Amino acid sequence: MGAATPSAEASPEPVRASRLQRLALLAATTIVAVNIWTGAPLLALWVGSRVVGRRAVTMGSVLLVVILLVTFVTALAVALTWLNARYDDLLARPHDEHRTSPWLRSMRDEQEDLSRARFGTTPVEWIVTASTVVAIIGLEVWFFFFAGSPLPS
Repeated sequence: MGAATPSAEASPEPVRASRLQRLALLAATTIVAVNIWTGAPLLALWVGSRVVGRRAVTMGSVLLVVILLVTFVTALAVALTWLNARYDDLLARPHDEHRTSPWLRSMRDEQEDLSRARFGTTPVEWIVTASTVVAIIGLEVWFFFFAGSPLPS
């Protein structure tokens, strides 16, 4: 009887820790996904502006901004991949050895569809999709309503 009591008291703690871990991973995923569209471009432009200073913009400084942007976005994409793997580990989802992108799969490829139907779409995938949609809508609103025309009037 005494052995059952500690295990009954210990069982809610891992569940609570798991919820906190999942919440922390989802919050980190949200921050990283939003920074792909906001933080990385702003940081690349800021570093480029510090390099150029008050001089005229050169192709070298533009190339530096592009290289920095690619570097920052790649680092954030790797971070998203790592966060997704940690989230899958917390949920004990199976790791696919070879995961083909949906647009590259054959219509006859049912193995991954069965896995997707069994485990569903993860919140990490929903967060990344939602941040992409919000970024595209924000870009379109800015472009069509606030950017103005670059042509002289």
